[in-house]
Amino acid sequence: MKKTFLTLFKLTITVIIIAFLFARVDLAQMGAQLSRANGLLLLVAVALYFSAIILGAYKWQALVRAQNFSVPLGNLLTYSLVGLFFGNLLPSNVGGDVVRAYDLMRATGAREAAAISVLVDRLMGLVAFLGAAVVMAALAAVTLTRGELEQIEIATVVAATVFIFAAALLFSRRLGQRLKAIFEWSLLAPIRPMAKRVYLALQVYRHSYRALALNLALSASIVIVTTFVWYCVARALGINVSLFYFLLFNPLIAFVLLIPISFNGLGPKEATAVFFFGLVGVPNEPALAMSLIFHLIIVLTSLPGGVLWWRERALAPAAESG
Repeated sequence: MKKTFLTLFKLTITVIIIAFLFARVDLAQMGAQLSRANGLLLLVAVALYFSAIILGAYKWQALVRAQNFSVPLGNLLTYSLVGLFFGNLLPSNVGGDVVRAYDLMRATGAREAAAISVLVDRLMGLVAFLGAAVVMAALAAVTLTRGELEQIEIATVVAATVFIFAAALLFSRRLGQRLKAIFEWSLLAPIRPMAKRVYLALQVYRHSYRALALNLALSASIVIVTTFVWYCVARALGINVSLFYFLLFNPLIAFVLLIPISFNGLGPKEATAVFFFGLVGVPNEPALAMSLIFHLIIVLTSLPGGVLWWRERALAPAAESG
């Protein structure tokens, strides 16, 4: 019941925001702009976004190897695509990260280590986006000299500081030793072995500097690649705005989407895109069209995950009977 309510709440937020945005634009003008979009540039945008997914699988592999698991890149890419399919297309609370962790656990047999690799991978990705958001928020405040951005800059810096502090606590041995006493309670004693495995899996990354550095570098490259996806979509729609502003706004938009109040980010992403690009003179219609196409690209690139998931299900009975 709670999951159903949360799903309905997110769908409601999405519908309300999209309806509000549609009421503020000339739909005929936006439709005409969409019909004149450059198809070749849109294909380039799709290819770029898919390359970002491949980079994501590669950066995850660095963390998986640190756990001493040898999983082919192709397998991790499959797990990532299936996770994206469930995370982007289905109105449920089955997150893509949960699917990734489950598939890796099936491949390795190590439940806690698989889950921790996904958790750390997500954290490093957020560090890259939040780091870029902090830098770009400061640049935006200086470059655009808009009063609205001062609050955004403060909120971004505070959120990034809290997040990085919380992430650092995960690797803290001192905190781990203090939490150890909690699992001496008879009520929590049954899950003590699992908690120990989770702790040990986390500690693997305390000294995996090369794996963490590679993951962070690839996370930063994904920020850049997705920025070029936005830029290609904009150029396809005839929006002539400096690439600098896309580098500026992409991490800020991603920062806003950390608040999980809508269906797959649809709605808040469009509202923030209209707001930010409006600051540099982009009218509501092309800004909204650009964001909707960007979301469509996210959905399209996750479709192979559905095919791979269905193929695996179709082959499973044959493998069992054989």
